[in-house]
Amino acid sequence: MMLACAPQVGHAAQSDGHSEAQPQPEPLPLPPAVPAPQDVPFGGTLSLSVDATDLPRHVLSMKESIPLPARYTEKGGDFVLLYPMWLPGNHSPSGTIDQLGGLTVKADGKIIPWLRDTVTVSAFHIQVPQGTRQLDVSYQLLTPVSPKVGRVVMTDTMVNVQWSAVSLYPAGYFTRQIMVHPSVQFPAGWSYGTALRSDGKGAGSMVSFQPVSFNTLVDSPIFAGKYFRKFDLTQPDKVSVTLNVMADHPEDLAATEAQIEAHRNLVKQANLLFGSHHYAHYDFLLALTTKLGGIGLEHHQSSENSGPRGYFTQWDKTFGMRDLLAHEFTHSWDGKYRRPDGLWAPDFNTPQRGTGLWVYEGQTQYWGYVLAARAGLMTAAQVKDALAEVAAVYDNRQGRQWRPLIDTTNDPIIAQRSPQSWRSWQRSEDYYSEGQLIWLDADTLIRKMSDNKKSLNDFAKAFFGTNNGSIITSTYTFEDVVKTLNAVQPYDWETFLRDRLYHTSTHAPLDGITRGGAHVVYTEKPSDYVKSYSNLRHVSDFLFSLGLSVSKKGTVSEVLWGGPAWQAGVTRDQELLAVNGEAYDAEGLQDVITLAKNKDAAPIALLLKDGDRFHTVSVTYHGGLRYPHLEGDTQLLDTLLAPLGDQAGAKGDAAKK
Repeated sequence: MMLACAPQVGHAAQSDGHSEAQPQPEPLPLPPAVPAPQDVPFGGTLSLSVDATDLPRHVLSMKESIPLPARYTEKGGDFVLLYPMWLPGNHSPSGTIDQLGGLTVKADGKIIPWLRDTVTVSAFHIQVPQGTRQLDVSYQLLTPVSPKVGRVVMTDTMVNVQWSAVSLYPAGYFTRQIMVHPSVQFPAGWSYGTALRSDGKGAGSMVSFQPVSFNTLVDSPIFAGKYFRKFDLTQPDKVSVTLNVMADHPEDLAATEAQIEAHRNLVKQANLLFGSHHYAHYDFLLALTTKLGGIGLEHHQSSENSGPRGYFTQWDKTFGMRDLLAHEFTHSWDGKYRRPDGLWAPDFNTPQRGTGLWVYEGQTQYWGYVLAARAGLMTAAQVKDALAEVAAVYDNRQGRQWRPLIDTTNDPIIAQRSPQSWRSWQRSEDYYSEGQLIWLDADTLIRKMSDNKKSLNDFAKAFFGTNNGSIITSTYTFEDVVKTLNAVQPYDWETFLRDRLYHTSTHAPLDGITRGGAHVVYTEKPSDYVKSYSNLRHVSDFLFSLGLSVSKKGTVSEVLWGGPAWQAGVTRDQELLAVNGEAYDAEGLQDVITLAKNKDAAPIALLLKDGDRFHTVSVTYHGGLRYPHLEGDTQLLDTLLAPLGDQAGAKGDAAKK
């Protein structure tokens, strides 16, 4: 019997009949590490100017002057500039470095070559000649010219300047220790909104802002537009809050006083809830657009938001997204001021860890709904319909049977919000809305155990209301959350949270809904919330009947894992051309599903186009149309959605003192 022999360890393999030894490959040593951030002052102020006027080509052009530390003047050496990659609010290395172009570095008018780090590709090495006092750097951001390329940030009527995308900063420093003097050239006649404040030194359509730390700069984006309105939301505390709105068309800015009052109430209700504020001033940035890329992104003293053109002019139809401003405003407390320790980093290129996102985003999602109702941006009935939809979606998400919720906090890094073939099985960033259900569960439990004397409102004041007026981030751990919950209402909160975060389960955490006697039921009529939500997102929802949703163009946008359509072999991104031999339209499919309730009815035939292939599948389903609603006693939900009064706020402030 002959045995094949593997090459012996330490000896070269022989091949092709040659006996001479061939050396095995060895790993290439890694280059020297990019300088780690140190908590020391950079020592000079960077000057950064942005030209945002090239609208036809969608190009932002930058000039940056960087004074060098004395050691480079004396000896020269390797100076490293970083492009921000780990962006707060994105929870992932999502910096748009692929859009950076035209990078040129000069000193005393002479070009100095740069070299990109071969491992940390967001780092640029510059060999500074001895005697150099300042580097002058120019570059462009080649922003997407269409949604096919990426998120559009420049249109013919508006621009979204995100400083993380248009700046470079010196490696080796905590970014809070780097000062920057920014300025922007806007198209003539445009207005803008930002948390930055002008220093009065601009001229014409160029605005010069007060110097700020690089941290504050990145945290202070700009919305600028041809059609622009500002609304004052400031409360009696005289801390300035402004709603800055830009639109594709001037008629979309026609807000009524009642609509603006609802936004003022949002500020009032947030102040009553948290008993504090953590901004010197706050600017809501809202774009009403079909052209600028959609966004909802928090900042400490502002937020970037987009909404439909009819946000004001079709107020009764657009409530399905009006929790967005409440969500992002809440982040000033939850996420920006109080932040999980793994999500704080010394600069914008140090990796973050998202384990605490179930608080950062999950509780913010909860307060977004609650504050929207308390402010009058949504009615309590609309919010309860929204909660019914959330409960149904996550109770039918079969991926929860294999993947615990805590693991989804890694999804910003794993998936970076790329499309998923089977979202209901893979799960996505479920810590948002399933986290919301956990906090609803906690709130109702505290209310029940304390006979309505305590609630999650008390947690909000105790946890997020510290150091009133401070904008310095305060980090926390899982143990800090448990400790504060126990101080509000003694209970085994550690087990409560770990059971819901770290264990798999068959059903979503719905005790927050059922605790007061309510439960989710399915009827043949969609709620007003489902209608609004579906219209705003241009989809027809059949998830809880056939197990799929379809875009307005007839493309299957989601298929529920294990549902009837899944059983028949339907996948997302197929085109639904016909139903039972007739051209597809949403109302026609509704009629077919209703007629199929007869148990003797034939399976529903769907003609699908998958690339250049046409095929028909048979879906066996007799359950009729199904849309979620809440039924039963919702008094507990009504109580927590009710506005806080001045008396309740004063009581909370007194208790805090």
